[in-house]
Amino acid sequence: MTAALVLFSAGQDSATCLAWALDRYDRVETIGFFYGQRHAVELGQRAIVREAMAALKPAWAARLGEDILVDISGYGALAESALTADRAIEMAESGLPTTFVPGRNLVFLTVAAAQGYRRGVDTLVAGMCETDFSGYPDCRRDTIDAQERALALGLERPIKVETPLMHLTKGATWGLAHDLGGDALVDLIVEHSHTCYEGDRTHRHVWGYGCATCPACDLRAKGWEAWVASP
Repeated sequence: MTAALVLFSAGQDSATCLAWALDRYDRVETIGFFYGQRHAVELGQRAIVREAMAALKPAWAARLGEDILVDISGYGALAESALTADRAIEMAESGLPTTFVPGRNLVFLTVAAAQGYRRGVDTLVAGMCETDFSGYPDCRRDTIDAQERALALGLERPIKVETPLMHLTKGATWGLAHDLGGDALVDLIVEHSHTCYEGDRTHRHVWGYGCATCPACDLRAKGWEAWVASP
């Protein structure tokens, strides 16, 4: 049997990755991280998205396996950013936005690989994307490739990190969701996934819930508009 472990936050990207994995692997498990985020709204949606995803297709329900949420809040306190502390979302002197959490994806992949080792899973699936507005250095495929090699060496076993969204625009990510699960999956992601940096689930838009002003909402909204306008 083939198996994959999805880094799953319940955001748009990781929800799409979960569907992508359920379409390809015999057993799919999920892992999430509490790293001291300013709000836990996204984490609260994880079980909801998993349950709704399993209800879409009997094959997906049969393949969806265990979930684990790991507390790495100590790391989050060290890697302070606008996502973990009360700071303005803006560009820093480094040229990166203050939402950049230093080394976050490297830490996530390391912890996920340890869980995969324990569970006998050698494939990790993650939603990193080079076309994301931020240009986070730990979202680049070169970074992921280097981490993949380091994990394989450190664990003395093959590790594969799949990044199905790596070269997709946000509009194309909506399109991929539709290809995987049709209108039902798109509706699920709109209604239940959460991306807003401010944790706003009081304002409902055609693309989902959010403040509509933070960079994450702006990217999601523009992606929706581009997908809807595409032929």
